[in-house]
Amino acid sequence: MATSTLTIDLDAIAANWRALDRMSDPTTQTAAVVKADAYGLGAKRVVRALAEAGARRFFVAVAEEGAAVRQALGPGPQINVLSGHMAGDTEMIHDLDLTPMLNSVDQITRHLESLPGHPFGIQLDTGMNRLGLEAEEWEALASLMLDANPELVMSHLACSDEPGHPMNEAQLAEFHAMTDGIGVPRSFAATGGILLGPEYHFELTRPGVGLYGGRPFVDARPVVGLSLPVIQIREVAPGEIVGYSCGWVAEQPSLIATVAAGYADGLTRRYSNAALLWDGETPCPIVGRVSMDLITVDVSHLRDVPRSLDLLGMMQGVDDLADVAGTIGYEVLTSLGHRYARRYVSATTRGQM
Repeated sequence: MATSTLTIDLDAIAANWRALDRMSDPTTQTAAVVKADAYGLGAKRVVRALAEAGARRFFVAVAEEGAAVRQALGPGPQINVLSGHMAGDTEMIHDLDLTPMLNSVDQITRHLESLPGHPFGIQLDTGMNRLGLEAEEWEALASLMLDANPELVMSHLACSDEPGHPMNEAQLAEFHAMTDGIGVPRSFAATGGILLGPEYHFELTRPGVGLYGGRPFVDARPVVGLSLPVIQIREVAPGEIVGYSCGWVAEQPSLIATVAAGYADGLTRRYSNAALLWDGETPCPIVGRVSMDLITVDVSHLRDVPRSLDLLGMMQGVDDLADVAGTIGYEVLTSLGHRYARRYVSATTRGQM
């Protein structure tokens, strides 16, 4: 089967990081969130591009992701593990110089007993009720923890993609109440928090989805393109069906292109009879059901038979597809499968696979 190509613009990722960095005071450090294999785009290449752009601190979800980032970057840059110090991670945290963001009493105990003196940070829960110490726990442990010299204290906004949501100000007030005067660098803002304004920035911001071209950073440069090769063109007469379960019936003579990708490649069945592919600037609707490996597209209106059609690109980004599927751009990005030929482009390396 012909191979679909996922193009990743490393210069765009670097430019998005610089743009988000400029939104903060020069004294505020801008990190980069590269969890989930850099949101599905390949952490090894992405972190090197971000490091060249100036990023010196990276956030991952689990220690194993931190190992991959450390292998790509070598010693020096700081790598923070958002899941904290999990059971079984002690050796990896020590050997690879990872900084766990401790989020529970159990993790605090584990870290201080097994790796005394090793760098760590602390997560606080300011209302999201996900990870982090609650106010009562922090009040009881703050003196002990501050004596152990944490490198960072952070919390996470629940509704930062909605600027007017009252939860933002409520969490900000709680974060101040829990941390003012502690004398430790603080972090509160991911991409959405950066856009809320400088009062949310503190000493470190940690953009994630905005680096990869996603909302709420609407001024981001597009990062990904996805081109699907046409395997076959078929003429369909009025009344004939296309795809499983008679998912589409032709009302007039039609020309149908079958392209090489499907839900096994992270392209949800919710795109069936709903999403568009593009031939340059010309939209071509998906007709029939998205199947495991194939998608059928109406190209009757095109002057020439295309060799490929674009699902992601200048005409349609990850959030446009997310809107069709009733989800978010994060899910579209992280669902992109491993069968695509990944093509990384930048000013210095064009077309490398």
